[in-house]
Amino acid sequence: MKKIILAISVFLVILGCSGTKLSRAHIFFSSNEIHLIKDADSSTPMRIYKITNKEDSLLLRTKSGYIKPDANNAMLQTFVKRLYATVRDSLSMGVGIAAPQVGVLKNIIWVQRFDKEGFPFEVYLNPKIVTYSKDKQTVKEGCLSIPNRSETLYSRSQSIAIVYDTMEETHKSDTIEGFTSVIFQHEIDHLNGILYLDHLEKELGDTKPKSPKSN
Repeated sequence: MKKIILAISVFLVILGCSGTKLSRAHIFFSSNEIHLIKDADSSTPMRIYKITNKEDSLLLRTKSGYIKPDANNAMLQTFVKRLYATVRDSLSMGVGIAAPQVGVLKNIIWVQRFDKEGFPFEVYLNPKIVTYSKDKQTVKEGCLSIPNRSETLYSRSQSIAIVYDTMEETHKSDTIEGFTSVIFQHEIDHLNGILYLDHLEKELGDTKPKSPKSN
């Protein structure tokens, strides 16, 4: 009887450990996201979701979730590389991209830092804007998820202060100004299910003459 109990205990321990290993990836990504990430190698661009597709549009309007920084997580490393390959693909050639734009609802963005020497692309995990300047700037925006369209916005802040995580599990802060701050504002909007068209609609609404109140 003792041998049987011992054998069952060993089996449960092995099963428990296996279950932990299998579920570890799900702490970072859903099963569907894992499927999207693993359908090609790390240098292959991913399909960009467009608002012209109903299912894509619904996902683009969904808020993304926290991603646990972990430089040793192979799935995270693969996704970050594929997201970069997507924004640098000759069919895209964007200056920034957010994870929801490829169907992954996690707080990850790539941004080209035009405010740094060499204009490098940098990846940011869980970025959040903590301060917006009152000074605004006028800029023409386009979006990889909104094909064949660009609009001039007047509501983007001139400078922002952000906090974020790095792949190396360090929490940092930064202050960004000018056009680069617009890229951050645009991409972080994506993480919250917001498109630049939403800002345009608000601006247009603010400029409409108010109808007089009836007595």
